[in-house]
Amino acid sequence: MSIINQLFKKSSPQQGIVMYYLFAIVVAFLLLNLPGVHKPGVHVAPIDTLFVAVSGVSVTGLTPVNISETYSAFGYIVILFILNTGGIGVMAIGTLLWVVLGKHIGIRERQLIMLDNNKDSMSGTVRLIFDIIRAILVIEFVGALLLTFYFYRDLNNLQEAILQGVFVSISATTNGGLDITGDSLIPYANDYFVQTIVMFLIILGSIGFPVLLEIKAYIKNRIPNFRFSLFTKVTTVTYLGILILGTLGILLIETNGVFKGESWHKTFFYALFQSVTTRSAGLQTVDVAQFSDATNLLMGGLMFIGSSPSSVGGGIRTTTFAILVLFILNYKPNAERSAIKVFNREIHVQDIHRSFAVLILAVFFTFIGIFTIMLNEGGHIQFIQIYFEIMSAFGTCGLSTGITSELGNISKVVLMILMFVGRVGLISFIIMISGNREVTKYHYPKEHIQIG
Repeated sequence: MSIINQLFKKSSPQQGIVMYYLFAIVVAFLLLNLPGVHKPGVHVAPIDTLFVAVSGVSVTGLTPVNISETYSAFGYIVILFILNTGGIGVMAIGTLLWVVLGKHIGIRERQLIMLDNNKDSMSGTVRLIFDIIRAILVIEFVGALLLTFYFYRDLNNLQEAILQGVFVSISATTNGGLDITGDSLIPYANDYFVQTIVMFLIILGSIGFPVLLEIKAYIKNRIPNFRFSLFTKVTTVTYLGILILGTLGILLIETNGVFKGESWHKTFFYALFQSVTTRSAGLQTVDVAQFSDATNLLMGGLMFIGSSPSSVGGGIRTTTFAILVLFILNYKPNAERSAIKVFNREIHVQDIHRSFAVLILAVFFTFIGIFTIMLNEGGHIQFIQIYFEIMSAFGTCGLSTGITSELGNISKVVLMILMFVGRVGLISFIIMISGNREVTKYHYPKEHIQIG
């Protein structure tokens, strides 16, 4: 343990975050191998157990095994613990344990908390963690309460209703995407109450903790002349914009496809739910394998964008997408630099550079992932299915056309790497690669290069 402690102390904050998440995956793997986790007579290969552990910590939801057929009630509890650890954040859980054990939270720990939650300063980091944990638990509790009462009407079994209600609530709030029905939410494809509750839980989990805390402050009206931050405004508008465009896109493409002959309200809820779940949730009311290639291509793009920063989801994040779009709209070919103005504010040039760096690295990771899996599985699996699986893993979404269990070990490792990268965040990897370089104190002569 002393060697591990020394390793953590000598590492940079970015390396520390990566190691903490790796440690969480190891713990999750060991927990999933405890006696009584699996149903009697069920054996799971170590690579598949590791896959479920990575999927749980990264709150993705992709799984090579059927959760309902593989794990016992005790196994469900273990999975819920893993989902909450991944959803709330490893550093948040660690901070809670440090406080409970009475340990001092030093500058090193505050740096890790700051990085894990995309904060720019260390002030108020511990209080932020407790606000996040409190918010997540309240959302999960209310969701579980509503769903339990509703499920009890159908199941007439209180224990089963509680188990289903709690699992769906936590899976939706953490955007984990795992389910214990064996068919996700397809059995509730005609139940608009369950779908509405689940969609609200998904949105609250993926829109970003800072947004939720600012809305809470606004409602309580404790701060005089309260103003929403630029982050909250950009995040909320972008999130809603992508949600609406995703819904309209799926509706238009599948009007004469899967939705043909269905009532308007059923098709609307089908499209709306799938647009919501592509933020990072992975639950589904329609088998996505039934959708056309065009719809799966669109949904892959939505999963690539992912959820908001400082949330439970992955992808390049909504703010990155917003900055890239705003940059293109504000670009002036003859200007020295194109300033991005939005909501009477100007976005910092460093955030623009980071957005492009995130996009480039994301395209690189997903391209290599698709290429590698095509080399190993291209003979019997279609390109669109591989593309969809890769985007689902990177966006920590968990939607699948059903090929996860058919993949070989190399392909599963590729998906695990993408799930891990998607959860930890590309900014951490970018800073790890670039290091803490000193600011250059001199400049070379500038020269134009032909572009485009």
